[in-house]
Amino acid sequence: MSSFVDSPNGIFPSVCSLDCPDQCGLLLHKKNGKIVKVEGDPNHPVTKGFICNKVRNMTERIYDEKRLKYPMKRIGAKGEGKFARISWEEAIETITTRWKSLLQNDGAESILPYSFYGNMGNLTAEGMDRRFFNRLGASRLDRAICNSAGSIGYNYTMGGSYGTDPEDTIHAKLFIFWGINAVSTNMHQVTIAQQARKQHGAKIIVIDVHKNKTAKLADWFIPILPGTDTALALGIMHVLFAENMIDSSFLEQFTIGHEELREHVAQYDPTTVSKITGIPAEDIVQLARMYGKTSPSFIRIGNGPQHHDNGGMFVRTVSCLPALTGQWLVKGGGAIKGNSSYLSYNSRNLQRPDLLKNKKTRVINMNLLGEALLTLEPPVKSLYVYGTNPAVVAPAGNKVREGLKKQDLFTVVHDLFLTETALYADIVLPATSSFENTDFYASYWHHYIQLQQPVIEPFEEAKSNVEVFRLLAKGMGFTETAFDDTEAELINQSLDYPRNPYIKEIDYETLREHHYVKAKVQFPATLSTPSGKIELYSEKMKRDGHPPLPTYIPLKNDSDHSFQFIAAPNHNFLNSTFANQAKHTRLEKEPEVFLNDNDADQLGLKNGEHVRVWNDQGECILKANVGDSVLPGVAVTQGLWGADKDTKQLVNSLTPDRIADMGGGATFFSGRVSIEKITSA
Repeated sequence: MSSFVDSPNGIFPSVCSLDCPDQCGLLLHKKNGKIVKVEGDPNHPVTKGFICNKVRNMTERIYDEKRLKYPMKRIGAKGEGKFARISWEEAIETITTRWKSLLQNDGAESILPYSFYGNMGNLTAEGMDRRFFNRLGASRLDRAICNSAGSIGYNYTMGGSYGTDPEDTIHAKLFIFWGINAVSTNMHQVTIAQQARKQHGAKIIVIDVHKNKTAKLADWFIPILPGTDTALALGIMHVLFAENMIDSSFLEQFTIGHEELREHVAQYDPTTVSKITGIPAEDIVQLARMYGKTSPSFIRIGNGPQHHDNGGMFVRTVSCLPALTGQWLVKGGGAIKGNSSYLSYNSRNLQRPDLLKNKKTRVINMNLLGEALLTLEPPVKSLYVYGTNPAVVAPAGNKVREGLKKQDLFTVVHDLFLTETALYADIVLPATSSFENTDFYASYWHHYIQLQQPVIEPFEEAKSNVEVFRLLAKGMGFTETAFDDTEAELINQSLDYPRNPYIKEIDYETLREHHYVKAKVQFPATLSTPSGKIELYSEKMKRDGHPPLPTYIPLKNDSDHSFQFIAAPNHNFLNSTFANQAKHTRLEKEPEVFLNDNDADQLGLKNGEHVRVWNDQGECILKANVGDSVLPGVAVTQGLWGADKDTKQLVNSLTPDRIADMGGGATFFSGRVSIEKITSA
């Protein structure tokens, strides 16, 4: 079978590589060997041809004149951005020579890989790279920046990342989007909700700290004070039990701990919860009654609330709600935090942890990068960054950038662009885009595994992660056959996973023939919790040092700054991806901070004026968007804007790097700031 690359013209199947639950099926239009158009695949059963503005404009990104064309070495000061072209041979020789010296003098743990899912391809994000760093013995990275707190919390209740099939949610009569701006981050779930509203009058409720794009299309938007979502979920439970809106037979058959929970939530009456959340008591009762009396009812659990000190407990708590009303047995009912367990593959085969000789190799939480670079002993002497841009994305950004400036830190960055992080690198390597790679993708929302075959030749001298780590392995003198596996072999090894019966009929050849294949999923009668049931009361949580029942724990208030600060995503960027593209920045215009009218009055501030947003970690200069989109005492920004022309708009300079209650998760949204009007230039 000829490859897509060999055909200069035509339309070819593809998949979106962005870190997004929708993972859209795509069609790439090629002319004279170049992609000229990206459109949605109308035959994809879930995404059905609709794609977001980000991927629709992907051609501008992959053919951007600023894209890296060849390896480079730094010839100026760190952060200055002065580099000279070198060959791949020199780049690999420079890296491996330095690393061999570090192995001999400082030990393998002096080297730290730092990566995330800027490209969601499994081979790209956790394939040959993991094999290489395991064999090297480098410090291990705890990749906990995104969803780890919520995943652990959900697991305590449900035993794994199992939720409703999104295709079934068309039958739901009530949609609750809780802490997720789904218009910008899960658009097809919104499309399904709107279709359900049109077809059978379904209602859409949005619970959030900000009246964002999703909130504006809701039938009912419920603004909530940041970090109090657990209390609201407990208040709903209180009303469900008090007014007997529970499914007793479901609770008896499929859960443990419902009697303990009933007694426990008695303390979370609507008046008490109202004082915590800022939501009127009568609204809490109305919300609980709508949820208790509507079937099917569906909750889309967002990432937002889990980025608090109490984020894991929030997800643990809200994930109990569908069990109380028996919604898991109603088609279209239930909840989705994630569905990745249905598509779980053999990560041991892919990552080869057996190559790591020292099983006690230290683990460094990626949220603590700044601290690790500045204070860790023994120190990190080399950093290899790929699939992420920590100079902008990581919390406590000023600390991170200070760490990147260290003269004794040898940094390598493999990326498509000279990112803010790459400015501090000693060696910069050009990366391929997903359309130039062979890879497989497993959605964490829908139930389809998808294959990406290369559609175009690698851009200039760009190389994939798989290829670069093969070269590094050869340069280090590693002789294990694990570094010889082809992409097709890596995919088949990953999909050889008897522990997951849902994917047993999926392999590389099947994916090559069909491009995407749905896992044969059924909601598991026996969950992977210790009891095999939904655990409303969890002994495991008790052993792990948490309350065994869902419990509201207030945010840490460790400063006198007046505003709770939420650095949320925007519509046209994905983290820092696309923040360097002119079209996307034009669409977003400029970074803003959303403030309540009452707060603006006290600051003597009018809409559109600029403010200084600051705390003990740093400061930003942002335009004020004044109105009723947030509650008093709350400040919300949208998007990770780059460090452009010395502007002070790096909002993660203000976010804390302390760790959440579970899973080593980030606490981006638990920081506090002060705000003052800028009265003169």
